[in-house]
Order: sequence, then C-alpha cells, then structure tokens
Amino acid sequence: MGSIVAGLTGIIAVGCGTVRGGYETAPYQVVRSSGKIELRNYPTLVIVETPMRGSDDSFMRLFRFIGGNNAASQKIAMTTPVYMAGGATNATMAFVMPKNMSASAAPKPNDPGVTVREISGGQFAVLRFSGGRSAKNETNALTKLSGWLAQENLKATGGAIYGYFDPPWTPTFFRRNEVMLRVVTP
Repeated sequence: MGSIVAGLTGIIAVGCGTVRGGYETAPYQVVRSSGKIELRNYPTLVIVETPMRGSDDSFMRLFRFIGGNNAASQKIAMTTPVYMAGGATNATMAFVMPKNMSASAAPKPNDPGVTVREISGGQFAVLRFSGGRSAKNETNALTKLSGWLAQENLKATGGAIYGYFDPPWTPTFFRRNEVMLRVVTP
C-alpha cells in the first residue's frame, strides 16, 4: 500500500511540475539564496492588471483579455505567476505578458476594468511557500520574509506582491506560491 501511495504522489508531483513548466515564467536572476528565500533581480515587466472586487471575476477578466478580448483580437500566451497585490480596498490581480511583448506592443484592452502597464525592474526578496491561497498562509509567508530582511539588514519598499504558479486543481501541498518585497538597493 505504501508503494502505491508513494507512486501516486510521484505521478501527481511530476504532473504538477509539467503543467507549471508548460508556461513562460517572469524572468529573473538570483543574486543569492538562503533556504526558501532568494534575493532576485527582475527586469521591467509588462503586466495586464485588474482590480479584485467582492464577487470577483478578476481572473476571467484577465483570461478573456489574453484570449482575444482586446482591440487587436490577439490571443496571448498564458504565463506564470498570477500576481496579486494590495489590501482589502485596493487589491489587484495581474498576468505577466510574454517577455517579447513590450507595453507599446500589447493590445488595448476592450474591458475598461483591465489595464496594461509596466512594473519597473529592481531587486526583490522572495520567499517560496506552498499551500492554498489564504490570508493565514500569506501572512505567515510575509512574516518570515520580513524577519529575514531584518536579519539581513535589508529594507523593503512598497507592499507585498504574491505570485501563484499553479492551476486550482493542483493539490495544495504541491503548489508553488511566492511572496515578494522590493528591496531598497544602495
């Protein structure tokens, strides 16, 4: 029985990695790492973003945009991660545009609740964590990352950005999630 469970767990793990591996991921360069925490340099990223509201269809608004609901009727490849930022009154969700698409080349959204913009490049401290998306998991991850920054005498600027890499059917213990804080560089 134990070997069957181990075999199924292995198959699920490989399957989850295969799904995640099929998408382009926002590019970065690791400067240094410490366990599950990395200090990374990111280039300027082009994102498509929408506000998150109560009975939310944020993901579908963004998905419709990349599916062709834009001025050019252009289909755009899905990427990872899905970024979420902000608080209860200003939360946003964003998809990263493929690396070969500049902000000026991105099609204009048809939905007025969707915008294309750039996130300026820079250095970010990033903690990888697993589990489902919840306030508890996000708070725990942010607390660990903030503690590491204090220990390393690094200062964050701006709010936390959460990155989610896996589809909802991925078992929570296999999910790749990240919390990011922009670091002030000397």
